[in-house]
Amino acid sequence: MNTALRDAFCVLKLSGIQETLDARLAQAHGGELGHLEFLQTLCQDEITRRESIAFQRRIARAKFERQVTLEEFDFTASPKLPAAQIRDLAAPRWLHTGESVILFGSVGVGKLHVAQALGYLAIRQGANVRFAKTSRVLADLAGGHADRTWDRRLRERPDVLVLDDFAMCHLTAAQADDL
Repeated sequence: MNTALRDAFCVLKLSGIQETLDARLAQAHGGELGHLEFLQTLCQDEITRRESIAFQRRIARAKFERQVTLEEFDFTASPKLPAAQIRDLAAPRWLHTGESVILFGSVGVGKLHVAQALGYLAIRQGANVRFAKTSRVLADLAGGHADRTWDRRLRERPDVLVLDDFAMCHLTAAQADDL
């Protein structure tokens, strides 16, 4: 392949095309792809690569404790769980309408799994998601008062914020001793 063409792909940041060009040329030479199909397939290769990179970047930025899905959730573990309601959340109407989802219940029923799975689902829909312990978020915001970055920190709003241990007290060692 012409090095000037490969150099142009690099300058234009079309590495998805560059990675699949030889295979697509072979398909075109073999008569499997016409001119327009060849060009359309190369463009789709680039789009697929970019979407994959963006997805991986959103996953990394979310900072999930574990990457889980609703399909992996064991609904039989707790018969009192509202399984139908949880499954309904897999159709992300809540994401597109800007609704909040609050999961509450006893310790160990799977709230964290469901919350992270919903976050993962939102990422698959193209949303920016952040996962954090509530105490960490509040401490970070409080730090904004000290270094005068409060406004900047508040502007950093993801599309979906998954807060774990919301409304839970963070106990110090002294407080725990009093219990």
